Amino acid sequence: MHGRYFFSEAAAILLFLGVSKSLTIAIDGWSSCGKSTLARQLASRLGYLYVDSGAMYRAITLYLLRKGVDLSDLTQVRERLKEIRLDFSYNPARGASDMILNGENVEAEIRDMKVATHVSAVAAIPSVRELAVARQQALGKAGGVVMDGRDIGSVVFPHAELKIFMTASPEVRTQRRLAELLPKYPEITVEEVKTNLSHRDHIDSTRAVSPLIQCPDARILDNSELTIEGQLEIASGWVKSLQG
Repeated sequence: MHGRYFFSEAAAILLFLGVSKSLTIAIDGWSSCGKSTLARQLASRLGYLYVDSGAMYRAITLYLLRKGVDLSDLTQVRERLKEIRLDFSYNPARGASDMILNGENVEAEIRDMKVATHVSAVAAIPSVRELAVARQQALGKAGGVVMDGRDIGSVVFPHAELKIFMTASPEVRTQRRLAELLPKYPEITVEEVKTNLSHRDHIDSTRAVSPLIQCPDARILDNSELTIEGQLEIASGWVKSLQG
């Protein structure tokens, strides 16, 4: 299957027949909590559209870095945003959608440490968030969507039927991120990773526009001691309880 997103034929038939209720699922939480992993798996199990909102902010960051934009110059940033087109293309090899920036597949490049270092600062810029949120809402307006990020439940889909806030201990998050980066950056240290996560957490939770918050109606999922399969079963159980 190809195209901008993934929505299974079986799920479409089920929804047409009224077999199950199509939900909007918002997953928020700290960096390196496994939000994208859970969102992808849950969307696949349900046959829903999966949107990685973080990939959008990473793609925008990549574009601005490529163009040598002064990130403190908000006027320059706003002008460059007019040149950006964000799409997704389903990649059967990954079982997920790749990020497409102006027609270019940048899925691998947006995971670079340089992008990770700047993405929280870029995501805090109001014009950047305006662009990304509008695109996210357009992609998910039909429902049957799982989206993860920092402000999905609070801003993008405040009326989502299921809101999940993911968390894990700083030690677990650091080790997960270290394991992800080591193959590409064998010289990176635990302290560097820990500092980067702490820096991103601070920016994400204190920015003036759409800060990371735990919505009052969100269900908390602490996966510090959970397996990937275990957290999927918990989330799936919440979905079933809402579908009736």
